[in-house]
Amino acid sequence: MNEWTLSPEEIKRVKGLGCLQDKTRPNTFNVRVITRNGKLTAAEHRAVIEASERFGLGEVAMTTRLTLEIQGVPYENIQPMIDFLAEHGLQTGGTGAKVRPIVACKGTTCQYGLLDSFGLSEKLHELFYVGYHGVTLPHKFKIAVGGCPNNCVKPDLNDLGIIGQRVPQVDLEKCRGCGKCQVEAGCPVKVAKLVDGKIQIDPDQCNHCGRCKGKCPFGAVGDHVDGYKVTIGGRWGKKVAHGIPLTKIFTSEEEVLAVVEKAILLFKEEGIAGERFADTIQRLGFDYVNDKLLK
Repeated sequence: MNEWTLSPEEIKRVKGLGCLQDKTRPNTFNVRVITRNGKLTAAEHRAVIEASERFGLGEVAMTTRLTLEIQGVPYENIQPMIDFLAEHGLQTGGTGAKVRPIVACKGTTCQYGLLDSFGLSEKLHELFYVGYHGVTLPHKFKIAVGGCPNNCVKPDLNDLGIIGQRVPQVDLEKCRGCGKCQVEAGCPVKVAKLVDGKIQIDPDQCNHCGRCKGKCPFGAVGDHVDGYKVTIGGRWGKKVAHGIPLTKIFTSEEEVLAVVEKAILLFKEEGIAGERFADTIQRLGFDYVNDKLLK
């Protein structure tokens, strides 16, 4: 393999632009194109294809963060390609100790979705990926939005995860203790049970998936509270950590956006360079961080 001729400083500079070394070719990079939680218009897709053919190998890979990576771009083609993409409203990036591109599932259109994951993630993208782009943090900060407790995009393995919730409200006066309870039969996690002839849903075991909504023909579980569970301190990689839920179910987007900003600012102010948010929480204590974010 030929030697790289670029200085470490220059390699670091272009990495900050979203250009990662391709270890198979000297002075060649794979360049990340930012999407809106995995979405691009047809025209933007065509621009990415043209850029890959004009400036790279004509190959585009998808990343785990729902960005697109144009493969095999020679160093001298980086800036011309960035300029070309900018003409089509596209940017490169997604690296460094910053808020990373937001990931979201298809909860807006999925049959199980309990929230507008597209809409919320686009707001998060504008406020915190774009709006905080010049803010350097102790480490990268990843955010994911899941439309329901199925957790398809693994929100709890991100520094901050948002999960759609539908909390059942049980009206025991309407429960008739049916021989075959439709709520009990339809509960996918088997926590809804008839106890002494009345439906009971253990609030500590219920995952708030909302599947019981409308199941009772008499309306015993007719009302629900829609909301958002927020987890903090998750990560994958060499040292996996599952995010811990904050001790509150949020009931508005405004509350969620506010707590996300508080979490980023707490990490910026109280985190130590080189540590992930999970390490910051462990060092400070979950109760302390939970209290700071909620109050």
